[in-house]
Amino acid sequence: MRSAWTQRAPMAHRIALLGLGALLAGPAAASGQTALSAEDSLLAAEIYAEMVAIPSVSGSEDAQRILSVSAARLEAAGIEAEIAGPDSAQVLVARLPGAGERPPILMLAHLDVVPALREDWSTDPFTLVEQDGWWYGRGTGDNKAGAAILVFNLIRARREGFVPDRDWIVALTSDEETSSAGIRWLVTEGRHLIGEPEFALNTDSGGGITLDGRDVMFEVQASEKVYLTFELEVTDDGGHSSRPTPDNAIDALARGLVRLAAHRFPVTLNEVTRGFFERSAEYEQGSVTADMRAVAAIPPDSAAAARLSESPFFNALLRTTCTATRLEAGHADNALPQTARATVNCRILPGEPIAAVESTLNAVLADPRIRVSRKREPTESPPSPLRPEIVEPIEATVEEIWPGATVVPVMSTGATDGLYARNAGIPVYGAGAIFNDSQDSRAHGRDERVSVKRFYEALDFWNRLMRRLSR
Repeated sequence: MRSAWTQRAPMAHRIALLGLGALLAGPAAASGQTALSAEDSLLAAEIYAEMVAIPSVSGSEDAQRILSVSAARLEAAGIEAEIAGPDSAQVLVARLPGAGERPPILMLAHLDVVPALREDWSTDPFTLVEQDGWWYGRGTGDNKAGAAILVFNLIRARREGFVPDRDWIVALTSDEETSSAGIRWLVTEGRHLIGEPEFALNTDSGGGITLDGRDVMFEVQASEKVYLTFELEVTDDGGHSSRPTPDNAIDALARGLVRLAAHRFPVTLNEVTRGFFERSAEYEQGSVTADMRAVAAIPPDSAAAARLSESPFFNALLRTTCTATRLEAGHADNALPQTARATVNCRILPGEPIAAVESTLNAVLADPRIRVSRKREPTESPPSPLRPEIVEPIEATVEEIWPGATVVPVMSTGATDGLYARNAGIPVYGAGAIFNDSQDSRAHGRDERVSVKRFYEALDFWNRLMRRLSR
C-alpha cells in the first residue's frame, strides 16, 4: 500500500493515519505515560510532511522559507518563535517558558537537506510517501524527523499546559549541510536568544542500532572529531615532456602521498571512545569482542588496536586520520607539470593540538618541496562530559521504550551543528532516537527513508526525555 502525505492530507489518508496513531498510542499508555492520541499522531505526521514537501536544499530560498513555515505553525500554537541570523543561514529559535528553576535546555535540529534528483528516486523525494511501513523522502532521516519531533513536542506540551522547571529552547538551522554559519552565529552574536543553556540535546546524531532484528544499542553522541583540510602543493619550472626530469612536481607529490597513506597516527582514547568500546563489545563476536575490551583498558592493548584498525570504522575511532581526497596537476599533455596539488582531509581527535597534526603531516611527507597550507581554520570541540544527571535519564527512557538496549557513548567521525555549540561552552548530547539497521543507511542517498513505527517511537522518546529532564 502506498499513500502520499502532503500538508493537507486527503480525508482517506487522514483516517488511515488516525488508525495508525491509535495503534501507536498503546505502548505509551501501558507504561504510565500520557498516550499519544490519534489526532496528535496525525498532527506529528502533518508537521513532518509539511517539512519534507519543501525542497530546502542548503543555500536555496526554500532553506529559508521552511523556517517561516515552521515558525508560523509554532506561533499558531501560542509558542514564541523568532527567525534571525545571517541572510543565507538564518536560524529559527522557539521557546517554551519554564519555571526558571534551572538553566534552559537547548535542543537542536536542522531543516536543510542535500540535493535529490527525481529521476534517481523510486518516489518523489519532496513528498512524504508511505510504503510498506516506511516513510520515503529527502530529509526524512537527516534531519527533518528530528525537527518535526521537536516542533510537535513543543506544541504538545503547550497544549497540555505542561510547565517545565526550566525553559525549553529549540533551534532549527538552515545550513548544517554546508557552512553551519547559522549555529556559529547563534552561539556567538546571537547568544542573547538562547542565554546560557546547561546543555544541549541534538536530534542530528546518536540513535538506535538494530542487529539481526533486535534493538541492541542506543548511541549518545558526546564527541566529534575536528575537521581540517590541507592543501598540498608542489611547484616546478616545467618544460617539454620529451625531456623528462628525474623529479617533476607530480612525482614529488605522489611520493609524499604514498608515505602519508602508510602512516598511522597514535592510538588515543578518551572517556567517550573508551566507553564505546567497553559497552558495545558484547555485540561483536569472537576475537573482536576480546580486542575491543583490551583496547578499552588503560593503557590500550597495542596488538588489539592494530587488529581493530583494519576496520575503517574502528580505525577512525582510535586515532586521528588524514587522507588524500582530491588531485590536480599539469596544464598540457606534452608539458612537464609546473604545479601539482592535492587535498588532504584530516579528522582530528578532540584535544589533539592542531599544530602537532600539521607538524606530523610535514614530517611524514618528508619533502620540503611540498608546501602544506590550511584551507580553513578548524573549530576545536572538547568532548561533552558523561554526567550522570544527563546520562541516567537517557538510560531510563531507553529502557522504558526499548528494554534491554544498551546506551553507548559515541564519538562522531563526521560533524554536526553540535560541534559549534560545544566549542561555545555548551555540552551537547546527540540522541536522535530513530533505530536503523546499521547495514541500510540512506542519509544523503537514494530513497532516503524512516520507519513509520520508529518515527513514532522517537516522538515518544523525546517527549518522555524532555519532561524527565525538566521536573
